[in-house]
Amino acid sequence: MTSQPNTGSDPAAQDMSPQEIQAVIDRILAKDVPARNVSTPGGEGGSGKAVLGKAQAISRLDEEHSTYDGDQQDLEERRALRRRAGLSTELEDVTEVEYRQLRLERVVLAGLWSEGTLADAENSLRELAALAETAGSEVLDGLVQRRDKPDPGTFLGSGKAQELKDIVMATGADTVVVDAELAPSQRRGLEDIVKVKVIDRTALILDIFAQHAKSREGKAQVELAQLEYLLPRLRGWGESMSRQAGGQVGGAAAGMGSRGPGETKIELDRRRIRTRMAKLRREIAAMKPARETKRANRRRNEVPSVAIAGYTNAGKSSLLNRLTDAGVLVENALFATLDPTVRKAETADGLGYTLADTVGFVRSLPTQLVEAFRSTLEEVADSDLILHVVDVSHPDPEGQIAAVRKVFSEVDARKVPEIIVLNKADAADPFVVERLKQREPRHVVVSARTGEGIPELLMAISESIPRPSVKMELLIPYDRGDLLSKLHESDAEILSLDHVEAGTRAAVMVREGLASELEPFVVND
Repeated sequence: MTSQPNTGSDPAAQDMSPQEIQAVIDRILAKDVPARNVSTPGGEGGSGKAVLGKAQAISRLDEEHSTYDGDQQDLEERRALRRRAGLSTELEDVTEVEYRQLRLERVVLAGLWSEGTLADAENSLRELAALAETAGSEVLDGLVQRRDKPDPGTFLGSGKAQELKDIVMATGADTVVVDAELAPSQRRGLEDIVKVKVIDRTALILDIFAQHAKSREGKAQVELAQLEYLLPRLRGWGESMSRQAGGQVGGAAAGMGSRGPGETKIELDRRRIRTRMAKLRREIAAMKPARETKRANRRRNEVPSVAIAGYTNAGKSSLLNRLTDAGVLVENALFATLDPTVRKAETADGLGYTLADTVGFVRSLPTQLVEAFRSTLEEVADSDLILHVVDVSHPDPEGQIAAVRKVFSEVDARKVPEIIVLNKADAADPFVVERLKQREPRHVVVSARTGEGIPELLMAISESIPRPSVKMELLIPYDRGDLLSKLHESDAEILSLDHVEAGTRAAVMVREGLASELEPFVVND
């Protein structure tokens, strides 16, 4: 028995040669080489093909980790559960009791070039490819249409939607990923044409977050965002969906006995989703005081806080590991770490502060995620200093900076002092680095992987965080060594120490909270 693809009545499929049919079958069975490279988007009115395969939005580094990243056991656990491209588990011996296909999702990308330059369209599709690969998919092909605004029915125009269908059939893809947030009607219309599953950029990002969330709070935040996205997109078909009916049903004078149960299945599902969302909001609200208590303790002790923020995959976790040996998970992928990590650090002169690694941002970050992760993003708004990490090896670092600052505005963090950290300088074009240095006056050029520029960054942090402002001349008796020990351990700057007959004379700079405790020991010469 020979296998043939189900082409239906499509004349284009019927005209395929036996060799083309066999090539499609081989691709479906994952026997061919994964993901071919195609040309870049082009043409004023036509479709272009992005350079896919391995997404160029993900850096190509020979060494992903440094000695500062620790054992990375969490990363080994994550990768042990990830499916691999080109690995098929389909049984070829049909005499087995059961056989099935379990393969990596094979996706085709689709996007619109409605504004900006050709390079912007290319970078956007490359970033979508990186998101798809991070989610565990294999990118086969891509299509970009030059169009002023999306089609209200199918997002793409009718001709390009048909062309997309042909690409899906030729590559054996099982999913289409659209580089925008689709209206429910657009998603249904496009699925009716391409005959495979269609998801949009928002659903893809939510899926990545669901895979990578580890903490209880992170999982609750992601589930809430997913349910908010799903609620207006519920749909059903067939007789399994009970419909309301009453009165003269369909004009047939059915009368009594024709009324439905009063609620459709979709309405019942919506009610369950709203109930679950209300419960998740209560759980997240109950978790918020614990995080606020930790921040209140730091504020009460007047410990300066520094937040590491920036675009996803810019190297925030690598920088935290380099500065504090935190051992946070580091992976060359988008949204590798979601849960915030706080570590204590010290300046060269002994002044303590905290470093907080936050969730990464992305262009067109779904509003559901901004709202769900608002409690986490408050770490940025409540900090004394933001280290805005930028990947200078990326094709569009200025676009990354603009996208991150847009999120800063949404969480009221624009007034917090900011240092632009130009990371991955070892892999960047020197002309791009120089261009960003001219554009951003407050900057530091570093490489978290090689350690280049780290001393300059530590110096910039030391100069930028709030420092003790109250100068005091103290005479501390020898029987109050606890106070002298507190000066060494707390956030105080000891300017001079002199041991005299009556005790220890100290000239110090302290914060207001400690100044009131030391008031009885002030000497006025």
